[in-house]
Amino acid sequence: MGKTLIEIAQQLKDANKKVQLIYAFNGTGKTRLSREFKQLVVPKADHDEEAVVPEFSRNKVLYYNAYTEDLFYWDNDLTEDVEYKLKIQPNSYTNWLLALLKDLGQDGNIVHYFQRYANDKLTPHFGADFDEVTFSLERGNDEHSPNIKLSKGEESNFIWSVFYTLLDQAVTILNVAEPGDRETRAFDQLEYVFIDDPVSSLDENHLIELAVNLASLIKLSPANLRFIVSTHSPLFYNVLFNELDLSKQGKKEGCYLLERFEDGSFDLNVKYGDSNRSFSYHLHLKQTIEQAIADNKVERFHFTLLRNLYEKTASFLGYSKWSELLPDDKQLYLSRIINFTSHNTLSSEAVAEPTQAEKAIVKLLLEHLKSNYGYWQQEQQNG
Repeated sequence: MGKTLIEIAQQLKDANKKVQLIYAFNGTGKTRLSREFKQLVVPKADHDEEAVVPEFSRNKVLYYNAYTEDLFYWDNDLTEDVEYKLKIQPNSYTNWLLALLKDLGQDGNIVHYFQRYANDKLTPHFGADFDEVTFSLERGNDEHSPNIKLSKGEESNFIWSVFYTLLDQAVTILNVAEPGDRETRAFDQLEYVFIDDPVSSLDENHLIELAVNLASLIKLSPANLRFIVSTHSPLFYNVLFNELDLSKQGKKEGCYLLERFEDGSFDLNVKYGDSNRSFSYHLHLKQTIEQAIADNKVERFHFTLLRNLYEKTASFLGYSKWSELLPDDKQLYLSRIINFTSHNTLSSEAVAEPTQAEKAIVKLLLEHLKSNYGYWQQEQQNG
């Protein structure tokens, strides 16, 4: 029987581990889980919620997720179309965050981290109150370009750089043993850091760099500061898994796959290796198709999944075309069937329920893939 996200959050809290690493496919519920976890650590007050909750929540848990990004928005200067500004939504949390970073003189570090993940010529300029940011492209002399608007990916990188700078400061300050000697007492009660998918807009090189930096910071943090990191990226998961030596931590109970079932319930399954072995996307596709065949619930979207599976296998094995993996005597026919079924865009032709013959093709081609290529035979032996 599945669990609610509240029960999953309680499971994470009860584990009481230094690091817990969660893999989940997009749309599973990672962001909602981070919210439920924060609510569990610091329950909402029944009265005057805005005045009470943010103060206590930021004292005990820092979190980065899609809601963090929503606190930043653009003023596009619709009148003059010149002064593009990234503004920060004022509330008790952002007021505290910006005042703290300003008092600690962290604008330079935010710029440093941002340029590492974006462009070293793309430079943020903070307003006097740290409540708005403009951006320019530096030209290597005293001149710089007029204000420019960031791409969505660059914007996400900037917001992560603000959060990472705050987290870096928290770790540095908490490593001062005597609270009275700390530069600020703002982090004295901090217990948890929940980070959800900071890598959606990064290329592989910068993704690896971010994962290595985050792992180093986690290893430097005090023993009583606990981290939960969730992601949809197998690469990000694997880098953290290896950098944090989670394979050496007993049976690795701190590594999970978050799954959501059709009835809306969830499960947090312990995994015993990196994502390549435990829950890589190609394995998820295979299991999804196998389950549909077993339940006689093959639908037209399963043809898309089957094609995706063939494409990934062909890429791994070095074939130029996925159709080369099809049975030799029926390559042209079967490739046309899959292409038509997976790319059908005419509403008059769209039928949700495939025929029995089409369902049989899905089963035939999945079994063909599993039985005729050593890659899948090895996966089955290892699985």
